[in-house]
Amino acid sequence: MPPAPNDPEHPQRSSVWAIFMVFLRLGLTSFGGPVAHLGYFREEFVNRRRWLDEGRYADLVALCQFLPGPASSQVGIAIGLMRGGYGGSLAAWAGFTLPSAIALTLFALGIAGWGDAVPGGLLHGLKIVAVAVVAQAVWGMARNLCTDGTRITIALIAACAVLLLANAWAQLCVIALAGLSGLMLFRSSITQSPAISTAPSRRLTASFFLMTFFALLIALPTLAATSSSQWLALLDTFYRAGALVFGGGHVVLPLLQAEVVPNGWVSNDTFLAGYGAAQAVPGPLFTFSAFLGASMNDGAASLVSAGLSLTAVFAPSFLLVFGVMPFWDRLRTNSRVQAALAGVNAAVVGLLLAALYDPVWTSAIFGPADFTLALIALVALMVWKLPPWLVVLAGGIAGRALDALI
Repeated sequence: MPPAPNDPEHPQRSSVWAIFMVFLRLGLTSFGGPVAHLGYFREEFVNRRRWLDEGRYADLVALCQFLPGPASSQVGIAIGLMRGGYGGSLAAWAGFTLPSAIALTLFALGIAGWGDAVPGGLLHGLKIVAVAVVAQAVWGMARNLCTDGTRITIALIAACAVLLLANAWAQLCVIALAGLSGLMLFRSSITQSPAISTAPSRRLTASFFLMTFFALLIALPTLAATSSSQWLALLDTFYRAGALVFGGGHVVLPLLQAEVVPNGWVSNDTFLAGYGAAQAVPGPLFTFSAFLGASMNDGAASLVSAGLSLTAVFAPSFLLVFGVMPFWDRLRTNSRVQAALAGVNAAVVGLLLAALYDPVWTSAIFGPADFTLALIALVALMVWKLPPWLVVLAGGIAGRALDALI
């Protein structure tokens, strides 16, 4: 029998190495973009390992939707923080991020020419499996979080609004309005939970991280403008990209292109080639920053700039998660916050439902054969209970076979 989900007041702990290995497997197999990543995380940490329950996971997803930067990576960092402290969060990030970052760095250096050689059918098969992964996550979260007609209605309105408005700010507005709706509609049905005590030292440390986030956001542009150092300019560019962009990797690309192409750091052809290669690797799309950093220099300097770019673009996520989590743990037990979260969590289901259609479905399902493979993958996950990594592997092989037959 699997262990019960952790008590937030007395969470079980895992070794840094164990956390790293779990996230490394996810980093090697999580294709399909940030929404699919949330599906993989839910299957691994809610259903399989029971590190947290459905409500706690949905709360984390909702919180990270409010924060700028890569939401799926921030959820991973938060899970690592809950499970193993600061070392656990670093291990979670490294395991999930390094596989794609290393692959894209090698591609930029020209050591690996596989970027254009990956069979299209293989990638298409992986996208089809992502449809099944997201569908499973939507169904599972809807069963637990949309338990009545009001919550179902909020989810459907959220899905329709995001599909019709189609921008990152629309998502934030939908979540905010859902929170207000929850506060008005569910307050009377929520029972006040005991507050989770947060030690003054934790609050002080969290405040330090938040102040550091804003201090760097102000100081780096000023220093870069008064200095001729390319390294300082690089830090400023990628830190701002990670700190100011809502909506995930695809939203950050125009900002990065406007920063690195006009000033001659990277040619437009190189930028587009790297973006294409980024679609072929698992893990977060923000690792595209490692490709850009490696493309800016030659030799050993390219490795330094790749590591610096990767660190700078994810640094805001660490500072925000470290700064917000201690206060969030206390706030989420308040009856008003719980009522707002009931509405927000229903809206999150709607956001996932919208993403299941666009971009997940629209980029993968083009005919009966694609739908058949997605349906088989969904049955494999939900009925046969096969591990996601095995379904991903089989989906890639099946996609390659279908491409060869057609």
